[in-house]
Amino acid sequence: MEVLIRDNPDAGCILGAKIIARVVREKPDAVLGLATGRTPLRLYQELIRLHREEGLDFSKVTTFNLDEYVGLPPDHVQSYRYFMDENLFRHINIDRRRTHVPNGIAADLHEECRDYERRIADAGGIDIQLLGLGRNGHIGFNEPTGSLRSRTWIKILSEQTLRDNSEVFGSLEAMPKHAITMGIGTILDARRCLLLAFGPAKVRAVEHMVEGPLSAICPGSALQLHPRATVVLDENSAAGLRYADHYRWIDRHKLDWQRHQ
Repeated sequence: MEVLIRDNPDAGCILGAKIIARVVREKPDAVLGLATGRTPLRLYQELIRLHREEGLDFSKVTTFNLDEYVGLPPDHVQSYRYFMDENLFRHINIDRRRTHVPNGIAADLHEECRDYERRIADAGGIDIQLLGLGRNGHIGFNEPTGSLRSRTWIKILSEQTLRDNSEVFGSLEAMPKHAITMGIGTILDARRCLLLAFGPAKVRAVEHMVEGPLSAICPGSALQLHPRATVVLDENSAAGLRYADHYRWIDRHKLDWQRHQ
């Protein structure tokens, strides 16, 4: 893994946006894998700024989101389709027909999962996949003990994930208990992965993901297998890393540092 530690989440998100923007500039018809939640919000704000102020062009870009809650229609305020429309898509010049989010109310959810995999393949695969990290180490909604070779499928959300996400639903009872998510195998197929993790609540998960053994107990550790995985942290989330100073040294001295500026 390439581990990049910045002073705070804002700096980390700006760096992440620069990495994605470079992919889009180098390949105008890039396929982006996107994530939802609080962590990438600032990154999306920066992409919107780059579009409006620096002409970053999304007109030929295709996107695939990691996941969606089962049972929520696209116009539900807590659906991930609604999240993406409100926080990114309607603010940039992307063709909405090129934006893909799993359909959580499909009549046949199993077929929806298989079709999502087909759509990714038909688009030529994902060029860069944006990820967050759950406190229990999940990426997407791939919970601990799941398969490290899984494909897009329906997942039962863990108690930890339900507690962490229930605040936006008003109560634990109101939150969906299932989600469609890209599998870890699907995520690892992306040509590049970019994971953001910030704050002291992520210390343990980051430690296990980066320096712990490869294990289904920490799904994020599967990124150790990826040939080009970039992990962007802040000082708080990196606090438990044994080799944090080593990662900082590499970041300062790598020959190709300019690709992150």
